[in-house]
Amino acid sequence: MEFDFDRIIDRRGTNSIKWKQYSQDILPLWVADMDFAVPEPVISTLRAAVEHGIYGYEIPSMELREVVAARLQQLYNWDVTPEMVVATPGVIAGFTAAARAVCEEGKGILVQPPVYPPFLKLHEHLGLIRQDAPLEKSSSGSSLTYTVDFDVFEHAVNSGGTKTRMFLLCTPHNPTGKVYTRGDLAHMAEICLKNDAVICSDEIHSELLLSGEEHFPIAALDPEVAEHTITLIAPSKTFNIPGLFCGFAIIPNKTLLEGYKKTMEGLAMHVNSLGMAAAQTAFSGECDEWLAALRVYLTKNRDLLVSFVQKELNGIRTTIPQATYLAWMDCNDLIESGTISGIPCEFFLKQAHVALNNGADFGSGGSGFVRLNFGCPRSILVDALGRMKSALGL
Repeated sequence: MEFDFDRIIDRRGTNSIKWKQYSQDILPLWVADMDFAVPEPVISTLRAAVEHGIYGYEIPSMELREVVAARLQQLYNWDVTPEMVVATPGVIAGFTAAARAVCEEGKGILVQPPVYPPFLKLHEHLGLIRQDAPLEKSSSGSSLTYTVDFDVFEHAVNSGGTKTRMFLLCTPHNPTGKVYTRGDLAHMAEICLKNDAVICSDEIHSELLLSGEEHFPIAALDPEVAEHTITLIAPSKTFNIPGLFCGFAIIPNKTLLEGYKKTMEGLAMHVNSLGMAAAQTAFSGECDEWLAALRVYLTKNRDLLVSFVQKELNGIRTTIPQATYLAWMDCNDLIESGTISGIPCEFFLKQAHVALNNGADFGSGGSGFVRLNFGCPRSILVDALGRMKSALGL
């Protein structure tokens, strides 16, 4: 079956955050949702639910949890039972509930900047101490790579005068697009287990794999790691349904599971019924042909972007994402040379009419960077890159 990811769908007349934030002359490549229509089976499911005409209270069904468990078994040979699956109103709600359930006030929460901005704010809302274990950046020509410095990681555990109670992992990593190896995951897990820290693993981008990369859930390493891990997944990024607010926590440890459920109840975190319906169809396998085609399209967009940066955007370096539809771009050389004055995202907004994310929002190591969303029709990406080149006078 053919899927038309080149089709431009006008979103300006909708309430889309991505497209409504700026004026009509701006190309928005910032908020992490894609500009592609969702798979037809999801649309059909939602249409049938809407046409029923009654939208009463619902709870996550056993069938939904069975579908989630079956998908994890199929993808990773990970033995998950439906009883381990808890529906959440998305991944941010999921790790907020995890921190509340696991962490006592004044304890530490470990993160790896540069990282998804809500990770960096979580401690402020819960009276926790944030402990940073920055990823190590290296460059070769116009390409950037990030690795875990395990000395830094281990030093950050129990830092700031308090015990690390939870490690908040982002895998695949946002914004770098890094896919961690099993060796990396095992080493991080070993340190966490040694220090009795719970791992909360945000794996929302786990199915957006590029160039045949493979994702492996940290909890699937072995039963002991699983007993110390809360894994968060959602169909929202993969199938482009983030506005339906439905995700899942996978919790094998019964004590953690019961504490998590109690916290969810206390926070009144109810899940949208249409989101659950869409999630069940998305994870059922009916949409996998669409997903395979999407991965090919995103990989070509990624390759186009990387090649354009290398050949046309002298002074910018970029990651080569192994997953996600997000590129992490270093503009610091252009700031030092005076080509860009001030914050890069503001420069490109004013001079190129392209909206990007401010790298500084992603924590230490993000100053002078921008994050670019290439989950869009190729013509939009080409237009945006051309505008950026012109703005730089190249």
